[in-house]
Amino acid sequence: MSDSSPLPPVRLHSEAELARDALATPLLSRAVRLARWAGPDTRVGAGGELVEEQLPAAAAELGLDGGDAAAYASEAWRVAVDTGLVEVVDEEEGTVTAGADLGLVLSGAPQDVLGLWLAALETVLADAGVPDLDDLVEAMGEGGEIDFSELDWDPEAEAEFLDGVLGNLYLLTSSEDGPGDGPVPLPALAASMIVPDDMGEPTNDVLEQVSDAMMRLDDQFRLLEPIGLVDFQPVDEALMADADEEPAAPVDDTDVSRYGMVRLTPLGVYGVRARLLEAGFAAPAVGDLADKGADVLLDSTSGFPPAAAQAETEQWLDRREPLAAARELLAAAKGSDVGAPLRRLRCQQALSLVGTEASPALREVLDDAELGGLARVWLTERGASDVPAPSEGMVFWLTVDTIAAQLAAEGNSAELQALVEGLAAQHGGFFAAAWRVDHPATPDVLEAMGRLHPDKKVAKEARKAAFKARSQQGG
Repeated sequence: MSDSSPLPPVRLHSEAELARDALATPLLSRAVRLARWAGPDTRVGAGGELVEEQLPAAAAELGLDGGDAAAYASEAWRVAVDTGLVEVVDEEEGTVTAGADLGLVLSGAPQDVLGLWLAALETVLADAGVPDLDDLVEAMGEGGEIDFSELDWDPEAEAEFLDGVLGNLYLLTSSEDGPGDGPVPLPALAASMIVPDDMGEPTNDVLEQVSDAMMRLDDQFRLLEPIGLVDFQPVDEALMADADEEPAAPVDDTDVSRYGMVRLTPLGVYGVRARLLEAGFAAPAVGDLADKGADVLLDSTSGFPPAAAQAETEQWLDRREPLAAARELLAAAKGSDVGAPLRRLRCQQALSLVGTEASPALREVLDDAELGGLARVWLTERGASDVPAPSEGMVFWLTVDTIAAQLAAEGNSAELQALVEGLAAQHGGFFAAAWRVDHPATPDVLEAMGRLHPDKKVAKEARKAAFKARSQQGG
C-alpha cells in the first residue's frame, strides 16, 4: 500500500455510536471496572503490573473464573494503566490511584472516549506482536533470561506485518468490489501479505509461508477481538489436530469458514483509519468534503468509486440549497485542463441528485460552450419543453468530453467500447467531423476510439482523424 495514493473512502458511524461501542468492548470495560475497584490497598510491581497475589481478587471483581481468569485480569489492568485510567502514585511502595482520564468515561465527549480506546488498542497491538508463551519458555536460558536470538523474532518486522494485514483488511472493507461488511477468509488475508501479485501458481514454499502466516494471524486476531477491532471466527481446532487423530465430527473440507474468518467492526474501521492517518496515508471518510467548495468536491470524488462518490456528493448537497449548489457545481466544472472532463461528469452526476429547483442555474449556462450540452440533457430529462436544440458542434464537443471523462474514470472498459462502437455505427461521418472539434482531448479520444473499435477499417479511420486533430492543435 502506497502512502501517496488515497485509499477508498469509508463510511464511519457517528462518534457517539463509536464511543458507546468502545465502552462496551470487553477489554476496555474491564479496564474501567478495575480502575474503579483499585484502592489504597492495591499494589503493583515495578512495571505497573498488578501483583500476583491480587490477581484473584481482580478476576473476581470482573466476574471471571477458570484457568485464564488471572491472565484476563492482568491484561485489563495493564490497559487501565496504559490508558491513564489508573496512575502509579509511588513506584517504590507500588501504590496507585484513579487516573485523571477515568472521569472521561462518564463526563468526557465521545472524542475523549475514543482517545482512550485508541490508547488501549495500541497496548493490545503491541501485545499481539510478542511471541507466545511457549516460544518464550523455549528461549529462556538457565539464568531465567530470554535469549531473543533464539526466537527468530524481529519486533519491528512483526509490527509492520500486522500493520500491513490490518491495512489490507481495511482496503478490502472499503473497496466496492470487496466484501464490504462481510468477513474475509483468513487464508486470503494471509495470502495478500505473502503471495506476489505477479505470481501465477504459488509454489509449495509460498503456500507453507501462507499457512504459517495464517496461524500467526489466528493467534493475533484472538487477542484483537476483545478490544473490539475485529469480529473473528478462529481456525477450526480440528484442522490443527495431528494427522493420525480421528476428528470428533465429520469434516467438510470445502467449508472455507473453518480456516478462519475476520472482519473489521465499525469501531475497527475507525481505529485502523486513525492509525493510517497518523502514519501519513490519505484515508478519506465519506463526509470529509461536506464543508468544502464544489471545486474540491469534484476534484476529490473524481478518484472515488461510484457509490462512494455518490454518498459524498449527497452529504455535500444536504448542506446547501439546491439552486446555490447547482450554480457552484457548474462554475467548478468549467475548465480546459486534463481533469476537466471528469469534473464535468461528476458535476452531471451530482446534478442528477438535485430537483427542478435548480433549473434556473442550468438555464443560465445554456449558451456556455462547455456546459450548454449537459444543461440541455438535464433540463430535457426533467420534462422542460422549451429547451433549444443543440448545434452540431455542441453535440460533437459533448461527445468528445464524455468519452474523455469515461477514459479518465474507467480506462478502456467494455462499456466505453460499446459506446465507441455505437457512435461509429450511428454516424457514418463521425470521424470526418470529430477531428475538427475544438476540445483539448480530441486527439486522445480519437486515438482511444481507434484502439477500442474491433473493426480494423473503422479503427484506421479513427487513427487518421486523431492525426489530423493533433496536427490542427499544433501537436
